[in-house]
Amino acid sequence: MLNSKKMNKLQTLKGFRDFLPEDEIKRLYLIGKIRKVCESMGYDPLETPTLEYADTLLGKYGNEADKLLYLFKDRGGRNVGMRYDQTVPTCRVVGQYSDIVFPFRRYQVQNVWRQEKPQKGRYREFLQVDADIFGIDTPLADAEIVQLIFNIYKELGFEKFTIKLNSREILFKLISETNIADKLTFPILQSIDKLDKIEKEGVRKELLAKGVKEKEINTLFITLESFKEPVGQLKSVFNLLPKLGVESEYFVFEPNMVRGLDYYTGTIFEVDIEDYAAGSVLGGGRYNKLIKDLSGKDIPGIGFGLGFDRTLEAMEQFDLLPVKRTVSQVLVSIFAPELLTESIKTAKMLRDSGVNTELYPDESVKLDKQLKYADKKGIPYVVIIGPEEVKDKTITLKNLRTKEQNKASVEKLCTLLA
Repeated sequence: MLNSKKMNKLQTLKGFRDFLPEDEIKRLYLIGKIRKVCESMGYDPLETPTLEYADTLLGKYGNEADKLLYLFKDRGGRNVGMRYDQTVPTCRVVGQYSDIVFPFRRYQVQNVWRQEKPQKGRYREFLQVDADIFGIDTPLADAEIVQLIFNIYKELGFEKFTIKLNSREILFKLISETNIADKLTFPILQSIDKLDKIEKEGVRKELLAKGVKEKEINTLFITLESFKEPVGQLKSVFNLLPKLGVESEYFVFEPNMVRGLDYYTGTIFEVDIEDYAAGSVLGGGRYNKLIKDLSGKDIPGIGFGLGFDRTLEAMEQFDLLPVKRTVSQVLVSIFAPELLTESIKTAKMLRDSGVNTELYPDESVKLDKQLKYADKKGIPYVVIIGPEEVKDKTITLKNLRTKEQNKASVEKLCTLLA
């Protein structure tokens, strides 16, 4: 008996996305480039589970970020949360396992979940790429992370981008010199971070609303404007970067930059791409107390989270992505049912040579329809093996873009396409 209930309209949940092959090919291309650079510098891959205990996540990101956590009770009655970022779960791993060798370099490519208000460019599930060094707090470690960032964006093909650097140590000193109450430190930093967007008067209004006195605000601005060059560990980082091959035009001291998360303690950074208007494509910094808060172990760390969607969007804007609708390089057609064996043998030889090859899966379909299928899917080449080709021990290779056809041996074809 048929179900009389009206079927629900098929749709993707709001704030979430499907990635059809053409889009996924681009995403995998970007992931492959990032993996290549990370592993070239000795960073090992790591994965953590989707769910963590809620206590592991809560209180690590700040009050505003805590509101975006997906929290619930599982069937065992445990309070759990979905991964908000990759830094906190990785810090849990570093604190949990005693056999990790330090310095510990890792990169991670996994989805994260946030209860954002869905809008253009902002989703509730998205891919994040992280890389970090744990167990060492030196200017060289900080500089290496910046070098890794530089190498990634160079490998992706970007020519004009800026790595903006600052230090929470400088910012903490700034606030301490104004004698403002400690409890206002992070609320003040959050407002300072908006200087470029809402300017001085906007920040002044915010600070007044947070209980900061007018005199303290004026002192804050004067002191902030006095910072012209990096100092302390950040100055050492700046001196090391050219030695590591990071050209001076690609990094700059940005004293107004704060970064939103509460756990940063030292060097912080963001990446902007010139003429890309959506905002920063990467952010990160040093967080020396986070693992201690989680496990009691005093293990410093520094790293970044790469905005995957924004980086991908910027690559599309500047034509840095391959134009491919499918991973298939060639379709081996079936000229007639009695020639199926020849097509199967040819497809196997191509695959064994490393050529991504489809074999049309129905020998009863006419050749014209097979050609239309390949063209519609975006497969660039079709192999045709008719009676004449079998007799000559050759194949015909049809280029669907140029419409050219050429005969060749299967061995030559394998070499050509591989």
